[in-house]
Amino acid sequence: MPGTTATPEIEIVIEDIGGGAPPAPPSGGGDDGGDDGDGGEGRGKWSPPPKRYSTAIAIGLVSILMFFMALASAFIVLRAGSDKWIVVHLPRILWVNTCILLGSSFTLELARRRLSLADSAGFRKLWLVTTILGFLFVAGQLFAWRLLVAQGVYIASNQASSFFFIFTGAHAVHLLGGVAALLFVLLRNFEKASISLPAAAEITSYYWHFMDGLWVFLLALLYLGK
Repeated sequence: MPGTTATPEIEIVIEDIGGGAPPAPPSGGGDDGGDDGDGGEGRGKWSPPPKRYSTAIAIGLVSILMFFMALASAFIVLRAGSDKWIVVHLPRILWVNTCILLGSSFTLELARRRLSLADSAGFRKLWLVTTILGFLFVAGQLFAWRLLVAQGVYIASNQASSFFFIFTGAHAVHLLGGVAALLFVLLRNFEKASISLPAAAEITSYYWHFMDGLWVFLLALLYLGK
């Protein structure tokens, strides 16, 4: 009717849509995550869910895979079309290094098995063995490079030697990232971390097994490309 106001009706409609009156603003108590003396401080602490770490490592692995696949494609194209390709005789130490790396994946899974059985001491011992094997693999790669240098084979000697040093060098750098992750899991105090020990061990295992499989692929590519 003329002269009346529609404000009360509008308020009724808004309340019906929203399911009731709007929530009251937070008071000065412990509901806002502050330290209220009875657990409010713990409620205010946010930690990323484990799925976010898995997603991040998956994105990282895809990026690494694309990088090495680009190198592998260039290797195959140049190997097939070059008339100046000089075969690089692979040092035998590479096969020993491969066995070391495969063994590290085995000990890593044994360590995770010990962790699932709540055997903390067994987990740390096997995890340490895995870390040492990772260092041994990188040391073995350095030894292989020294053997080639002693034979007069350098990164700029020819196309084949360039790819050998690039493949093995890039893989060793990425593997050192995995060694750093192993050390992080071994030395980190997970009582104050935003991720649990089992989750960190699982995500690290994804990266380590990926680097293991990548090395087997690169070695097969170098061997078949002789």
